[in-house]
Amino acid sequence: MKAVLVNCTLKASPEPSNTGALAGVVLDGLRDRGVSVQELRLADLTIDHGVVTQGGEGDEWPRVHDAIVDAEILVVATPTWVGRPSSYAQQMLERLDAMISETRDDGRPLAYGKVAGVVVTGNEDGAHHVISEISGGLVDIGFTIPGQAWTYWNRGPGPGPEFSDTSEGHDWSEDTGRTMAQHLYEVADALRGLRG
Repeated sequence: MKAVLVNCTLKASPEPSNTGALAGVVLDGLRDRGVSVQELRLADLTIDHGVVTQGGEGDEWPRVHDAIVDAEILVVATPTWVGRPSSYAQQMLERLDAMISETRDDGRPLAYGKVAGVVVTGNEDGAHHVISEISGGLVDIGFTIPGQAWTYWNRGPGPGPEFSDTSEGHDWSEDTGRTMAQHLYEVADALRGLRG
């Protein structure tokens, strides 16, 4: 089984990503179950705007698209900025919109039978709002969202420490992340027959 992480941090490599650090807990939980994991950070790629799979020359979205199509599990990780998903997360949903009309040989949408979950970090409240926005978009595109297929970390409203700068709140976020990995794996396994 394969999983792909789409990290929608605003930070390009090699800058550390707090969102990626929490997503790593979920990925470790998937690896523990024998899942092969690929990580993609959108800030490292050149991605055109639009709602198509193939953009202009130099557009690297097809690489992300193909990784998602090849995987059974999608993990979307995003920070919270001004109470909303990052701009990369919105751009990802816009580009994934093209998958609604892309079908396999049996006529089923490409995302049908695939599962997805969401990881959110930030120093503001609003994680549940961000989870809802991303999950709702993924359901529209055809992904299955298992129950409790999310985790988040925040230290309440206003400025504060980043995930990687403190251990405060990690136990809950990491426990929830491990549960998320279990739910993603179990539902992906149950849906194997739908993917053809």
